[in-house]
Amino acid sequence: MDVYSEIVERIIKQQETIIGPVAIEQAAHIPNLELDWENHKVTVKADGAKVIDRLVQQYKELFGKISVEVCREAAEPLIKKLPEGQLPKSLA
Repeated sequence: MDVYSEIVERIIKQQETIIGPVAIEQAAHIPNLELDWENHKVTVKADGAKVIDRLVQQYKELFGKISVEVCREAAEPLIKKLPEGQLPKSLA
């Protein structure tokens, strides 16, 4: 699993602990993101930074700024693995 997919998985897991199955439902609507949540398989099919930004934005639209902080905390351990200059704007 690539680092973007790992970050997405961590974000969804963290959101799921707070908002339940709505987290997975919302993630399923993100373009270029393929989910097999029963097996915790996440595949980012395009620009990983853009997919993450869209996912974070989706949670923000529904649940406000606190959801962005939850996403940042979830992603923090993996941010150092991203290629230089490829940090999603939503996680900065």
